[in-house]
Amino acid sequence: MPIFTHISHDDFVAAVQALTTAIAADDWTPDFIIGIGRGGLAPAVYLSHATGLPMLSVDVSSQIEAFAAAPLVRLATRAAGGERLLFVDDINDSGRTIGQIRATLIAAAADGGHRDGSEHGLAGGVRFATLIDNVRSAERVDYRARTIDRSMTKDWFVFPWEAVAPAQSIADDAAEVPDRIA
Repeated sequence: MPIFTHISHDDFVAAVQALTTAIAADDWTPDFIIGIGRGGLAPAVYLSHATGLPMLSVDVSSQIEAFAAAPLVRLATRAAGGERLLFVDDINDSGRTIGQIRATLIAAAADGGHRDGSEHGLAGGVRFATLIDNVRSAERVDYRARTIDRSMTKDWFVFPWEAVAPAQSIADDAAEVPDRIA
């Protein structure tokens, strides 16, 4: 049976404040905060309010082209043109979502006539922030409020926006990738 660790609203707000502080301490300021649907939308809204920066969104979790890949192609063009984009998600666990976003952005920049995204501001113009970052993830993030090591921390984190779901739905989500919590 997995351990479900509920994150309180106060802890969530403290994590957003930690991200806000980390971003403010950096010499890099995003033009847009991009919420990654589903789990990154609430943190992105809060971070947008905390920083005063505008927010956009993409919904990778939906697997619907018009809401995932298509907006990422448009965002890649903006980043390649020099705009700075901060993608926000709740947790960087395996790195699958962040890896998918990075690959789509790089491919879109390449399709736009660039040999690779890094030559035209894509690498320097795109960063990632998460509330929780797994040090064992295949992908790295630039900003994090908390770090875990999945080899030791097997908890399934339940964020405030997920807490309204039926317990079985939460358990089903946790069971999708059993090696994270086993």
